[in-house]
Amino acid sequence: MRSLALLCLLAFAMPAYAASPEQHYLDLRDRYIAKFSKAKEGDETFKQHEAALNELTGVLRGLVGPVTIKGLPADGKSNVDTLFRDDIGFGHLDGLGFATEGDKQQAVVTTTSLLKHWLREHGKDGMPQEIDAAFRSDRFYYQAIQDAAFAKYAELPITKPASASVAVAVLGLRGNGDLKGPPHEIDVVAVQGEKVYFLAVTDAVKTSEIPPCEKVWKQMMARKTPQDSMAREDQAMDAYTKCFAREAPTQSWFAAAVKKAQSQLELLPLR
Repeated sequence: MRSLALLCLLAFAMPAYAASPEQHYLDLRDRYIAKFSKAKEGDETFKQHEAALNELTGVLRGLVGPVTIKGLPADGKSNVDTLFRDDIGFGHLDGLGFATEGDKQQAVVTTTSLLKHWLREHGKDGMPQEIDAAFRSDRFYYQAIQDAAFAKYAELPITKPASASVAVAVLGLRGNGDLKGPPHEIDVVAVQGEKVYFLAVTDAVKTSEIPPCEKVWKQMMARKTPQDSMAREDQAMDAYTKCFAREAPTQSWFAAAVKKAQSQLELLPLR
């Protein structure tokens, strides 16, 4: 009896475990992924799927809080837009998503805890695990939003706001086919306290090809090895974008690209 009484006292003395709000969201998301990934397609399933996304949106709004980004809708919705594991676009960055019509301007706002968890989930895909390194990797911009691939062409030297711990801007090209060409998308990402802001703008700036880099591309594509054409093109693209990043600061359009990136950063509520 004495032992039982002692156990009862210990039970009352120990605080009950309470999952963090982020963990509550992740548990709910994962339960829905397990459910819908095994479900048969049909009108009722799609109706339930829409309701699940709406529920996740409500939880995310409580996590992230109110967000105002100039030029974007006031009410965000879940940036995770599919809970079917085999869908194209599965695994987008967990957070509130905001977009103009046609996704010409798109933003995601999340928390550092959700970001770190998402980076771990994508570690097997080669995603850097440190936040700053991830923001400098094309893998982040490819997997965080939309269903199209992304090629990073250059980093843009923006001035980090004093209130932000990290701020990165990249110039790149997004698409479902050939990713070689004058890049025109600028993405900026910043961390302030426990909040993470990501803003992508397509057709943000007009650039042009760089002749020395075109020469690098042609030389790489003319090589006989590797014999696999896709592997050869991947190597050529890697050499081409590295050349582009080196040469971009010398181009007449570069200052305009940096200015545009800085203006995008200033749209974010980093005060």
